[in-house]
This record gives sequence, C-alpha cells and structure tokens, in this order.
Amino acid sequence: MSRETSEWLNTQTLIGMTDQRGTAWHYRAEHQGDEPNHYPSYIPVADVRRRLFGWRAEAVPPHYPVPFGATPETPADPANPGYRLVEVPGSPFPMMADLSRQLVFRSDTGRPLGVFSSKYPVMQYGEMLLDGLAALVTPDGLAVSDDALGIGSAGLLKGGAVAWVQIERPDTVTTSEGVDFRTSILASASMDGSLPLSYAAVNQVVVCDNTHAWALDEAERSGRIWKLRRRSALSQFAFKDARAALQMVVEAEDGFAADIAKLCDLSVSPAQFRRLLDDFAPMPDEDAPKATRTRAENKRGQIEKLWVSDERVKPWTGTGFGWLQAVNTWQHHMRPAQGDRAGRNTTNAVTGKTADADTLTLERMFQVLTPAR
Repeated sequence: MSRETSEWLNTQTLIGMTDQRGTAWHYRAEHQGDEPNHYPSYIPVADVRRRLFGWRAEAVPPHYPVPFGATPETPADPANPGYRLVEVPGSPFPMMADLSRQLVFRSDTGRPLGVFSSKYPVMQYGEMLLDGLAALVTPDGLAVSDDALGIGSAGLLKGGAVAWVQIERPDTVTTSEGVDFRTSILASASMDGSLPLSYAAVNQVVVCDNTHAWALDEAERSGRIWKLRRRSALSQFAFKDARAALQMVVEAEDGFAADIAKLCDLSVSPAQFRRLLDDFAPMPDEDAPKATRTRAENKRGQIEKLWVSDERVKPWTGTGFGWLQAVNTWQHHMRPAQGDRAGRNTTNAVTGKTADADTLTLERMFQVLTPAR
C-alpha cells in the first residue's frame, strides 16, 4: 500500500505532455513547492537528474553499540573477521561493525534504503535509468529516432527506494472497438532490492486513465521486457538491445490492440455477468458480521454501476473487455485505500501489482466463462 503524500507526489514525480493531456490526477497547486512538476511537453533529462536523482546512494557497514570495556580496533571473533569493533566519531562508546553487510542510504537526507551483502554493487538511478536510456533519449528528452519518443513521466516512491522513468509517444492509438490507449516503456529500479532493473511495455487507457499491464507475461516471453535481476555490473546489459525499445513500443501497441479485439469479441451474457460478480465479490453467509456483508454489498453495487452506466465501461458492456475494464477501474478508483489513492496506483504500476491484478482478473474470467468438462 502506498504511503506517498500529496506533497510527495507533487514534488518527487515529474509529469510531461500536459498541453495534450492535462494535469495528473494528483495535481495540487498548493503542494507544488518552488517549481511546478508539470511540463507542457516532454521532460528534459537534466530536470530528471537535478530534481529527482540529484543525490547519491551511499553505503556503510551497519553499526551497533557494544558494552563499555570492549577493546576497539580488534576482531570481535577471530574466526569471523566480518565483525569488528570500531570507534565512531561522536559516539561515547565502541560500536560493532558488520563488515559482511552494507546499509544503503540517501546522501542528502540520510534515509536508509536497504541492507545488502558487502559484495552487492551500489549503483545510482542516473546510471541505471537515465544513462541506460541514453541510447534512446537526447538531453531534451526526445528520442534519437524519426519516431518521436520522450520522457513522459518520472518519479521516486517509498522515500527514494523505488524510481521510474517512462518513455512514450505523444499520440494515442484508437482501435476499431473504440478503445483509445497509449503504449509506453516503463523503466524502473529500486535501492531496496524490491524491484529488478527492468524495461517493460505498459498501456494507458485514455477514457479512465487506468494502467493496463495484463499482457506483460506475454511481453516477457516475447522479449518486450528486459530485466537485470543481479546488478553485478551495468556492462552492456540490454542497453545495446534497448535500442529495440523503439520497435518494442510498436509491437506492444499491436499486441494490446489485438488483445482488445479478442476480448471485445468475447460475449458476456447477463447470467454470465452474475457469475463473474459472484466470483469477484461473493456475498458472505447470513451469519457473517454486518460490516462484512455491507462491504461486500457495496463492492457488488459499485461493479454493477460500472457495468451498467459508467462511461468508462459502458461502451464495452457485454464483453470480456468490459468486464476487465470494470474490475480494473474499480481497483484504480473505488477500491478502499489507506493514504493517497494516486500514490497507490503509481506504486502498483511501477512494482507490477497492476499487472498481477489484471492477469488474475483475466484468469478468473476465463475460468468462470469456460464450462467445466
């Protein structure tokens, strides 16, 4: 669950292309600080470096105090030299240093980001995300290609433990089924070990501003996603291959449009909708607590309203895509959230939770609609 505040989202995320798309849903003028975080066109690389990645990830061995009388500068255990007593400036007593591990922290605020093996290479977001995209993007944020791509958004989450840079086209794709969407490359990395360095294709449905990532499993198999799980070195990783990301966007657009067509061709009758609703939001037993039954009734009512009358879903009511759109819209905009909903949605998209949720929705839908044999 995201804990990002409105102030954080309005200063630690950067949003581009606002002349075409308007402001982000988390936009609050009073929380913008000294410099707006919205850009009328693509976001310059220099602004991402200065405003988001202008600090370094530093590392030190974890320390903890030991009783008085211990002898500094001698091994605590000759058989295990990974631990050593040291004197720390400003500390009135000796400290034990665990030399087998390292604590990674922000150089500007001191905020801890993660604890890793001493052999774990500490790299910087600028290296992982921006330098890696140098094959794609010029300093102005424009792609080195006749096919325009640029930085549409970038940001930090979890106090800087997670970061992303999103490369996208300015134009919207419209399918024959009336679905408007944009495909982008989401480059993400973490300082806490929660995410591998990766490039992935994601899709934004314009009518609801929902992120759809339910084709990511297929994308990974077909090579439209790159991951570096062990950050042993940047070396060549996929940065040479990442030039293919320009083609990756086109392929992802084609694949997403084809998937939409298949789902729109899948009929969902009123009776099947009731079965899908019972599977997604089952009613508790009669003896269940009233609060539990009320939550279930509210959830069912929200899904039914989306299905019947909400413009974000209604054009595709009666189809498999309509069901996916209803569940995805509920998860983005109606699901109970602790803290800021926009921050939660951003975190879910970057960390892959949106992809997992969409994949589960499709799996459950096909299970319900496919008769048992």
